[in-house]
Amino acid sequence: MRSLYYRLRFGRPIVLVSGLPRSGTSMLMQMLEKGGMPIVTDKIRSPDEDNPKGYHEFERIKEIDKTTDKSWLKDYRGQVIKTISFLLQDLPLDLNYRVIFMRRNIDEVLRSQNKMLDRGGTGGALVPDEKMRHNYEFHLKKVYYRLAHTPNFRVLYLDYPAVVADPLAAAKSIDAFLGRNLNVEAMAGAVESSLYRNRQTPAARHA
Repeated sequence: MRSLYYRLRFGRPIVLVSGLPRSGTSMLMQMLEKGGMPIVTDKIRSPDEDNPKGYHEFERIKEIDKTTDKSWLKDYRGQVIKTISFLLQDLPLDLNYRVIFMRRNIDEVLRSQNKMLDRGGTGGALVPDEKMRHNYEFHLKKVYYRLAHTPNFRVLYLDYPAVVADPLAAAKSIDAFLGRNLNVEAMAGAVESSLYRNRQTPAARHA
């Protein structure tokens, strides 16, 4: 009933793909695009070794925390925007949002980030992993609380390893959440298990 009220008041929801950096959000964007959802991307950031299938980013949303006029977001109702979890708190509350949030082991996230920074030549400026892990854990607690207690948001949480292991099940979950009659087979086909790099080994989990 509450979601119907917000739908009537604020219109069709914007679909947000979110999570920590290097958590698999680009893969989710690829799945949604293959499934038939209109995605918002300016293609400014080109594919590279870290994301060979592209980043699917939209530079304007990355500046949402620095702008006061956010009315332009209304033009993207019904479309998909990749939005890093740190920016969810800066979204205006006169809109509806459906958030597909990718969760991934923080050690895997940090390993992936470190390799990306090393390739970019900025590895020496890294914050220690232990501090970053603590920062991310604290950040995620705040994000989960906000998403659970803000009526404008409805959330589907997905776990990265589970999506890679059974992409069809993940695609069906996304389709049911969005109610858009998506091409779930095409969505599943967008997932390449070979791109699941930096995975945590059983030995590391129990170390």
